[in-house]
Amino acid sequence: MEQIDCIIAGAGVIGLAIARKLAALGLETLIVEAADAIGTETSSRNSEVIHAGIHYPQGSLKARLCLPGRDMLYRYCAERSIPHRRTGKLIVATDETQEPMLAAIRANANACGVDDLRFLTAQEAQALEPALHCTSALLSPSTGTVDSHELMLALLGDAEESGAMLSLNTRIVSGRVEAGGIVLRTMDSASGAEFEIAASRFINAAGLGAVALAGSLEGFGRQFLPALRYAKGNYFSIAGRAPFSHLVYPVPEPGGLGVHLTLDLAGTARFGPDVEWTDTIDYRVDPSRGERFYAEIRKYWPDLADDSLQAGYSGIRPKLSGPGYANSDFVIQDAATHGIDGLVNLFGIESPGLTSSLAIADHVTRLVTS
Repeated sequence: MEQIDCIIAGAGVIGLAIARKLAALGLETLIVEAADAIGTETSSRNSEVIHAGIHYPQGSLKARLCLPGRDMLYRYCAERSIPHRRTGKLIVATDETQEPMLAAIRANANACGVDDLRFLTAQEAQALEPALHCTSALLSPSTGTVDSHELMLALLGDAEESGAMLSLNTRIVSGRVEAGGIVLRTMDSASGAEFEIAASRFINAAGLGAVALAGSLEGFGRQFLPALRYAKGNYFSIAGRAPFSHLVYPVPEPGGLGVHLTLDLAGTARFGPDVEWTDTIDYRVDPSRGERFYAEIRKYWPDLADDSLQAGYSGIRPKLSGPGYANSDFVIQDAATHGIDGLVNLFGIESPGLTSSLAIADHVTRLVTS
């Protein structure tokens, strides 16, 4: 049986960032991906926002990894000429009752180390965005956007340059914990051929499939498996360009969709995501869902024209909390939790996973090399 230093399940942005880090240390690293290309699920079906680290609970993994991840990502994109832009973001209160929430958001951001938010009056916000309606706003200059596909290609290139290998169309069927490592049984999707490979370190970065993969490992305690929920997020766009240069986020409100306006690097506006709880992975977008977007968007963009929204795309987030509950934190399990040396499970890596990817890679590397 072939033995390797590290196997990483999942060639999304998290798996690729971890592979880049481990391979650079001289560890023989194999990335195993069930699909026929890298980053086909959560990593490429999102808003491509570089988050500033504003909304996450102080002390949470999301807060602790987002801020350094943000700064590392900006530096990496600049060094590797990966398309990105510091667009800035406006968090807007659209009536006076929401304004105390802006203060609470800023206080939480400050507690997490985000110290560049600035209060804007309605007049100051509209000077930046004349089409915007609000009573006040917070400006986040550290928020931006990135081309996630180019980012993943750069990470893969770095990993391969350091000797990492990528195996596409390779599904991990099961595995078992043995002395000194993990043995994985894999299947080639094209031929159906199966083979076993052993690794002293196994990083489960399988995203939507991470919980099921961990559950397939003989010798892994089922009490360490969290309940996973799929939250589908639908996006809609408009023909032509929207009259905005900043991202626009409404203040979260109970029962509200909180439909965000984000911009891709070409300046095209996208609205979403909403939340559609589902038990299946189905990326089709129901055009009728767009009808409920209009009222939410018009709270901050009153001039949105009738019949202008078009179904765009969707993504599915691996959630560890269901409807009616606060968002769960990232779960990054190592031997300190489950007792298996060399095994790290990454569960519930949703937003800000893309922003945090390089910091997550550093964190996981410390867990398996210390």
